[in-house]
Amino acid sequence: METTSAFRMTVRPDNVAVITIDVPGEKMNTLQAAFGEQVRAILRELKSRSGLEGVVFISGKPDNFIAGADINMIAACQRADEAEALARQGQQIMNDIAGLGIPVVAAIHGPCLGGGLELALACHRRICSDDGKTALGLPEVQLGLLPGSGGTQRLPRLIGLSRALEMILTGKHIRPRQALKMGLVDDVVPVSILADAAAALAKKGKPSRSLPLAERIMAGPLARSLLFSVVSRKTEQKTRGNYPATARIIEVVKTGISQGSGNGYAAEARAFGELAMSPQSAALRGIFFASTELKKDPGSDAPPLPVQSVGILGGGLMGGGIAAVTALKAGLPVRIKDINSAGINHALRYSWDLLSRKVQRRHINAAQRAREMALISGATDYRGFARRDVVIEAVFEDLALKQQMVDEVEQFAAPHTLFASNTSSLPIGEIAARARRPEQVIGLHYFSPVDKMPLVEVIPHTGTSAETISTIVRLAKSQGKTPIVVGDSAGFYVNRILAPYVNEALRCLVEGEPIEHIDDALLDFGFPVGPIQLLDEVGIDVGTKIIPILEQAYGPRFTAPTAVAAILNDDRKGRKNNRGFYLYPAKGRKSKKRPDEAIYSLLGVAPKAHLSGEQIARRCVMMMLNEAVRCLDEGVVRSVRDGDIGAVFGIGFPPFRGGPFRYLDVLGAREAVAELQQLAARYGERFAPCERLLAMAQSGEHFWPPAPQPVAAKPAQ
Repeated sequence: METTSAFRMTVRPDNVAVITIDVPGEKMNTLQAAFGEQVRAILRELKSRSGLEGVVFISGKPDNFIAGADINMIAACQRADEAEALARQGQQIMNDIAGLGIPVVAAIHGPCLGGGLELALACHRRICSDDGKTALGLPEVQLGLLPGSGGTQRLPRLIGLSRALEMILTGKHIRPRQALKMGLVDDVVPVSILADAAAALAKKGKPSRSLPLAERIMAGPLARSLLFSVVSRKTEQKTRGNYPATARIIEVVKTGISQGSGNGYAAEARAFGELAMSPQSAALRGIFFASTELKKDPGSDAPPLPVQSVGILGGGLMGGGIAAVTALKAGLPVRIKDINSAGINHALRYSWDLLSRKVQRRHINAAQRAREMALISGATDYRGFARRDVVIEAVFEDLALKQQMVDEVEQFAAPHTLFASNTSSLPIGEIAARARRPEQVIGLHYFSPVDKMPLVEVIPHTGTSAETISTIVRLAKSQGKTPIVVGDSAGFYVNRILAPYVNEALRCLVEGEPIEHIDDALLDFGFPVGPIQLLDEVGIDVGTKIIPILEQAYGPRFTAPTAVAAILNDDRKGRKNNRGFYLYPAKGRKSKKRPDEAIYSLLGVAPKAHLSGEQIARRCVMMMLNEAVRCLDEGVVRSVRDGDIGAVFGIGFPPFRGGPFRYLDVLGAREAVAELQQLAARYGERFAPCERLLAMAQSGEHFWPPAPQPVAAKPAQ
């Protein structure tokens, strides 16, 4: 049976050929290995036609150009040379497009990422829509890879070395106006005229380009050498050697610049193949697949209820953040209730500031800001709440207060209104204990700052209905969040595995390990911030508040060092009152934060590094891993997928390690148990391996199904 091609050609009356990209049966266009022959067939047809004045590549999808290459192609590779061959095939197709004798234009609307941008770079010109959905980027580094179809060679020659390195090393998305300014596209137009504008651009012929003066200067040998040196140093400082793709990107770009594009393409394909077989890329791709799968998880089998408007109780930092993602991401009308107008104004300011930053960056204009702000209103009473389908409570962590909120919502909102509590520690069953409609009460735990942190925990209690679960899961997704459904127990999942990790860091501090030595140890392991700095960021008072709740629920392994009380009694709340474990520069000053030596006096210790960074990291991380396995065993998380995503998206567990369960598979259950037993012998019973780990050490079981093992490339004949 003949396969429908993803590429079809028509010729306009003005003799411009239009190649429409439309992958059959898919919402998003992605490039697949099987498309190679389809593209070659189209190119042969183009060459056979006489009189053509140009070619336009455009998407047949309503809201995306090409979202990238299908990474299942890489998952199917078992050897580096197989992945390298994929890259070489991609390079050849792009070279064939670039080598066409007539002008070729990419007409871009929606995401144009990875292989999609590499195809656009192979075209002679690019034009994009001014739509908010349009974004251009090379995000391969986020999968532990580099662009493998010529992107590392074409992009520097188009926009200059420094800008190209920044784009490829960060994987960041470029908006239309920014793309125009940097020379990535030739024009930005409304989507309604994109096709005609692209055809007109094609008829102008191939461009003659010159880089901006600053980039031309940067292309000189001395400036270029200095740039590579600075970028390499800064990248190493940021990644701490944990992400090999960044070093290979710099190396490959440098090869192309200094030794010519032919050598550059060869180096790019070779590096792509080797990186595809790296454990870091395997882990990062595992996270990608897991999060993609999670997006399709409805939370329960019941169909979700319609949500057309949302109420928020509390105008503090969390309430303001929840209101912002509900209005600005989900596009839903929001009504905020607070006890005074100052709280409402505070919540409104949160959204205003987010939108104003978008205005400054020219992502939106002032009129759009006004329209989005109009979705948010507030009051000091329950006026308007009768029309709210969901009410999200974000008041203080006080059980009686939250029970009162349930009671008031049941009085003043509609009978169908769902009540979601943004609690980080209080059992949802207790919050719902006095409810008249307990089946409509659920937990919805956001992480701060709400507009940036991707995870939410959805926490049903035993009486929560399936419809309530699926409705809240869908609402969270519309807010741009990744929701995981977790069990209603103390600390839920994320805080429960975080607490013993932070506690162990504090024990190291009480033993005399310097503050920065502890934080550096966990930064080297791959966390985005160290555990001591994390306490300063979230607030020492907030960060330690959950510890007694966990200790009461699970026993002495959650007991915090007694000396920590001295820090709290010294009115140290962290960054929010500029009194924490670190000293912070006054506003407007650029000096770096540094540890506050007074902490050591409060604790009665003389700071001196006794343990290596690896020993400190092992102590903290093994406590987290052991607790994660307990959570899985108790059903607090539904699957290893949810457990890994929760840790990576919720607390920044190093993505290149794949999450707690993938990392345990790498360590091996037997090795993990042996290490925990050694730590228990030295530091106490809190390290005792849990029963499931002990059983897995005996059976050799894995948490994840074992992946096919990569095989070294065949030697050249």
